[in-house]
Amino acid sequence: MSIEQITNLDDAVKVELSEDKMLAFLVFKRVEGAIKASVQDLERILGSSGIKFGIQHDLLRMISAKPSDFFFSQNVVAKGTPPQNGTDGFIKQLYDQESASRKPVERSDGSIDYREVSQLANVKAGQLIAERYPPVPGVPGKDVTGAVIEPKDGKEANFKVGKNVVVNAEKTGLYAAIDGLVTKTDKDKLNVFPVYEVNGDVDYHIGNIDFVGTVVIRGNVLSGFKIRASGDIRVTGGIEGAEVESDGSIEISGGIIGNNKGLVKAGRSVKCSFIQEGIVQANEDVIVSQSIMHSNVRAGREILCLGSKGLIVGGTLQAGEKITARMIGNAMSTATSIEVGVRPELRQELNELRAVIRALTDSLDKTDKALGMLNQLAAAGQLPPQRITMRLQLTATRKQTAEELQTAKEKILEIEKALEDTSTARVDAVHTIFGGTKIMIGRYTRFIKDGVQRVSYRFVDGEIVPVPYV
Repeated sequence: MSIEQITNLDDAVKVELSEDKMLAFLVFKRVEGAIKASVQDLERILGSSGIKFGIQHDLLRMISAKPSDFFFSQNVVAKGTPPQNGTDGFIKQLYDQESASRKPVERSDGSIDYREVSQLANVKAGQLIAERYPPVPGVPGKDVTGAVIEPKDGKEANFKVGKNVVVNAEKTGLYAAIDGLVTKTDKDKLNVFPVYEVNGDVDYHIGNIDFVGTVVIRGNVLSGFKIRASGDIRVTGGIEGAEVESDGSIEISGGIIGNNKGLVKAGRSVKCSFIQEGIVQANEDVIVSQSIMHSNVRAGREILCLGSKGLIVGGTLQAGEKITARMIGNAMSTATSIEVGVRPELRQELNELRAVIRALTDSLDKTDKALGMLNQLAAAGQLPPQRITMRLQLTATRKQTAEELQTAKEKILEIEKALEDTSTARVDAVHTIFGGTKIMIGRYTRFIKDGVQRVSYRFVDGEIVPVPYV
């Protein structure tokens, strides 16, 4: 009668850890002969390998009952608990919910009645307009060795305080300081602006408007007139060749007929039905429901023209990220220039910085020449006492100018790098893009010779390429 060979458990198994120490594996490395593996022995082996947390006791009992079932697999005998990252705090804007329910009335013929614009986000002094919710802290985790894994806590959210609003002492609520219209301006600041209403056209009876608040025009803005507003501008009619400028957004129920005169410029977005021979600029988006014809349009982010027509023909359109339309160009190959990845505000800042660098360089040259003369006198022992103070002042001035020059040069490098990033830039033709269209993405150009349907143009591997529009 033969005696069955018993293999020592310590020689037969090894414990392995995942790279992040969140899993421990029990692996059988020798399977010759029988193996006896009590739960206590398995726990002892895990303990000697530093495994202290998340041990899968049910699995250990199964391994103990029949080790041979687990010879050829990685057996997860311990599992760590991953940390739960915190949730960022946020600002809840109460006026958004109120205005969302006040949609314009659609008439039986499908057109929209915009006469109720004055109902948008009106508040009274003392009214709560936004609430701040604190971040939720994360929950620590633990790996199989028992080490605590710290979570990422949520980030605080802070009110972006504009004009005529106040924050309570606890910094949990933002309140209106005056009666007016809640308006977002550049950099998402929340303001409450008084409202200036014109019940009719802006013409010779009204004259130009320059108002530190929101302007509502219940009519048209006629050619040659000027409107300037710190808040939003809302026009229930259309804009002709006028100059209309807002720090917030501009919404026009009708369209813009510029006749290549005037300017419509918004710190945030411009929304309208159509643009014809107009000049339009927006720091964020330009959203048009029908057509953009022979116009000069510039947007910091996107230009969208996606209504039933959704047509862009002629002119020059520039957007920092994306231009989307149903139709771009026409069958007559009208010259149409489409540029994305432009980031107009960065190009402007780049030009301003280059002017600053020229001025600083000129100043530095003059300072160096003056210092050179004083240093020569000092070396010859001929520097008068009154010039010593001048030398010290010039030395300090030179240091400051050199630091400012270096900062400006570093900022230019950052902007140039940002302008080179065309990874998100694209031109989308939902239906057709026609020949005669010129597409520019960053510094690169492609001319469209023949019409293409449902296409998106992007910059890939050094060239502008078409991909199917999705």
